[in-house]
Amino acid sequence: MKKILIINGNPDKNSLSFELATAYKKGADASGAACTLVHLSDLQFDLNLKFGYRQRTELEPDLVMMQQAIKEADHLVFVYPTWWGTYPTLLKGFIDRVFLPKFAFSYRENSPLWDKLLVGKTARLIVTMDTPTWYYKWIFKQPGHNSMKKGILEFCGIKPVKITNFGSVKTSTEATRKKWLAEVENLGKKVS
Repeated sequence: MKKILIINGNPDKNSLSFELATAYKKGADASGAACTLVHLSDLQFDLNLKFGYRQRTELEPDLVMMQQAIKEADHLVFVYPTWWGTYPTLLKGFIDRVFLPKFAFSYRENSPLWDKLLVGKTARLIVTMDTPTWYYKWIFKQPGHNSMKKGILEFCGIKPVKITNFGSVKTSTEATRKKWLAEVENLGKKVS
């Protein structure tokens, strides 16, 4: 049985991200996968990695729990909006605090290379945006997607990382949003 961890990185529970994360879980549950949905807004932790990697910042209990959940998961799903070209501070702070050296990666001594410690996992990004998706891709060059996929997840060994975009949210109709929710539920059904 595939273990799926869904991480909703939108701080607003009355958001399309919340609905999309719930729809993905509904589909994954229907497929028989062991699925956990976590709303980062429910966790208690400091967003700031106060000392960078120079000095250890103790993890709060919720972050210890999340590291364990990530270790146990086969597939990670990140659901979030695009804000200012990337993702909300809540998700960035979570990544800074959780994807640490010796958990997600390990630098090699006297080498520019590193060891990827999360190999064997796959991921999907489900991303909403007010910008039309074609504009985000061709004009902005997808900074948030590149950061999450290449700079974070693949850096730590997670592959493949697939991306599903929805936009423009601000001009979408209720019928369009229902279609997006059905699409995400079907993605959840197909993952196991």
